[in-house]
Amino acid sequence: MFNRKKNKTKFATRPQPVSLISLLDSRSNITEQYRTIRTNVQFASSSDHPIKSIVVTSAGPSEGKSTTAANLAVVFAKSGQKVLLVDADMRKPTVWRSFKLNNEQGLSTLLVSANDVTQAIQKTVIEELDILTSGPKPPNPSELLGSKRKDEVLLQLNYLYDIIIMDMPPVVTVTDAQIMASKADGTILVTRENMSDKTDLIKAKELLDIAHARILGVVYNCVANTKERNDYYGAFAK
Repeated sequence: MFNRKKNKTKFATRPQPVSLISLLDSRSNITEQYRTIRTNVQFASSSDHPIKSIVVTSAGPSEGKSTTAANLAVVFAKSGQKVLLVDADMRKPTVWRSFKLNNEQGLSTLLVSANDVTQAIQKTVIEELDILTSGPKPPNPSELLGSKRKDEVLLQLNYLYDIIIMDMPPVVTVTDAQIMASKADGTILVTRENMSDKTDLIKAKELLDIAHARILGVVYNCVANTKERNDYYGAFAK
């Protein structure tokens, strides 16, 4: 059950880098939870409905969707698959800071030009993991994500990578995640204990259903520690 919280927390205007625990500590309980999510996604994939592109979103801000997207990309890459993490949150991007990359060009510059996608992709310390940062903040993110050029870019990326993980803005706040979820092979909805509002979660589900998104499951994070359960991330459930 999700707890409702009437007093909304005020967040810093500048997004902070996310925790890359799966990169820093491969033996931690948290990293193992990300591996569990990866395994469940792989089980959801089939020859008839392969999962190559995944949208990661949440109902509201600061629920952990960027942390989930980044760490999930790391564990997929460490399994030997060629992975691209796309920071498609062109409003409040965090990926470039988390991986200490340059953000002078990225998704936004690709969507307004005819440049080859490889010109904007950056390498990471993990051999199988590449990053497409958000690029400079555009005035019209939703329009760019709904453009024909976006379809061309996704087609090229699908050819180059086994898995594409897209970090999107909250789905209730703006329409960006709906647009991309309608094109992606699967969507993961991230929630946070003592943060997620039940009404917002219901609205998020409705919006994703309208977009005909394939919801793979829900990540319930920041689970309170107990004697029986000391992991940070809860179950990945449909």
